[in-house]
Amino acid sequence: MVKVPREYPDWPIVGVGAVVVREGTVLLVKRASEPLKGQWSLPGGAVEVGETLREAIKREVREETGIEINILDVIEVFDRINRDTQNRPRYHYVLIDFLCAAVAGSGQAGSDAEAVVWARPEDFSRYQLSEKASAIIEKGLALLRARQEQP
Repeated sequence: MVKVPREYPDWPIVGVGAVVVREGTVLLVKRASEPLKGQWSLPGGAVEVGETLREAIKREVREETGIEINILDVIEVFDRINRDTQNRPRYHYVLIDFLCAAVAGSGQAGSDAEAVVWARPEDFSRYQLSEKASAIIEKGLALLRARQEQP
């Protein structure tokens, strides 16, 4: 099997992310590796060959945080392309973000995470989330509210 390099890949890599909610808080991870090393973001990562999207997000959240999740819905599908100084795609991901509920575990840093925190929306600014991560969280929380309002 050919392993696709994450940096300067020959084609986009499929990745998954999760807005994991529990009692009014959202699970955030501080990235331990590139891209986004040292930044706070959502848990997630690359889909492995032979793995479904849903299997991938459950595995990634478990590996990074120790949290078991229930997948509620798809929030958004989008591209994340980080370019170098010559405008070449250094990283190129096609990402699928899911709204998820935590069902077990308290949260602790595992693979690819320096730290893990449960944050309330009013505290998000202290984590300097990217504009895209903030938008995904906002969209996920709105989707959750809409689900809760349904009869």
